[in-house]
Amino acid sequence: MTIEKITMPKLGESVTEGTISTWLVKPGDQVNKYDAIAEVMTDKVNAEIPSSFTGVIKELNVSEGDTVEVGALICTIETEEAGEKKETNNPSTAAAETESSSTATEDTAMKSRYSPAVMRLAQENDLDLSAITGTGKGGRITRKDVEAIIASGEKPQKQEQKQTATAETPSPVREQTTEPAQVTQSDAAGKAIPVTGVRKAIANNMVKAATEIPHAWMMVEVDVTNLVAYRNKVKDTFKEKEGYSLTFFSFFVKAIAQALKEFPQLNSSWAGDKIIQHDDVNISIAVAKEQELFVPVIQSADDLSVKGVAKQITNLAKKARTGKLTAADMQGGTFTVNNTGSFGSVQSMGIINYPQAAILQVESIVKRPVIINDMFAARDMVNLCLSLDHRVLDGLICGQFMARVKEILENVSESTMPVY
Repeated sequence: MTIEKITMPKLGESVTEGTISTWLVKPGDQVNKYDAIAEVMTDKVNAEIPSSFTGVIKELNVSEGDTVEVGALICTIETEEAGEKKETNNPSTAAAETESSSTATEDTAMKSRYSPAVMRLAQENDLDLSAITGTGKGGRITRKDVEAIIASGEKPQKQEQKQTATAETPSPVREQTTEPAQVTQSDAAGKAIPVTGVRKAIANNMVKAATEIPHAWMMVEVDVTNLVAYRNKVKDTFKEKEGYSLTFFSFFVKAIAQALKEFPQLNSSWAGDKIIQHDDVNISIAVAKEQELFVPVIQSADDLSVKGVAKQITNLAKKARTGKLTAADMQGGTFTVNNTGSFGSVQSMGIINYPQAAILQVESIVKRPVIINDMFAARDMVNLCLSLDHRVLDGLICGQFMARVKEILENVSESTMPVY
């Protein structure tokens, strides 16, 4: 037998650590290569770690809730050496059979051990997990099993046994895994909520960005009356033809991507002794789901039409809501655009998405009186707020960039920015 090491994988560009949220195996479990052994969270994505080998889990070197660096040892697995075979007439056969029986019993218990992702999807879609047949180890229900049920549109029937169960006889495993996060009463008025999971990952990344990056800010006011009129004119036809919405945000992302191509200095990252200016314009966008925040990436946004941008936004938002975002969806971002206007915000200062050099907040479009040629006119106005890394950028180049974005948006029409 050989003892192999399994380490924390790199789950995305610039991801340097991950938090083990749930172990899906325990010492003594038999696993096959590529079987999921743990769920891990980073500041960019939630994912499952697959086993790199076929064998028996020997030791878990990291506890649930621990955050470790990429490449750090998380567990060991005992594998069978090439060519080694078990003898069927070995005197220890009886013992082996006993062990197999014990493993089978433990596998049965695995059916009731649900990961947080499975629990969340089941609750959101009102699914009875006890009525679902799992395809994972020991019949364990995986996230893919639940997603398949949701996609089919067929809700499994609740078991009669569960409908008649009483509060005095709950399943011990189910009760343990479905309890909400522990909330303890603090000395002061109110309650103390432990910082764990996604919130902890976000907190760590924000502290790193805020403490390491010298932030500076800039805001411009843009008259998007023409954009609003153009989008409102074509939105219904677009929705009917394409099956998804043509949002204002799609036009903003397209305009910003175009300006980034003209001002590549803002499409950069700080790398200690050098500044990396990226060739591809890959726009990161913030997508929220309940208490979770994801930052998927629109690849080569400058090469896309407004329709292409709108489609990417729709697809990434849908994948975030259904828990289908992958590490590949989160990689390669070079500049972040945040749609803070969707919450009614009119002015904000974003924290830069480390290690990028800037983030731009698109605020709410507000109709208000503006003086044009010494006369008041009702116009659709929006504030664009830029946070910049002052190690990489200065006010001159950022001012020129923002002026160009303003110019593009104020002159949007069917000829200057066609949807298709």
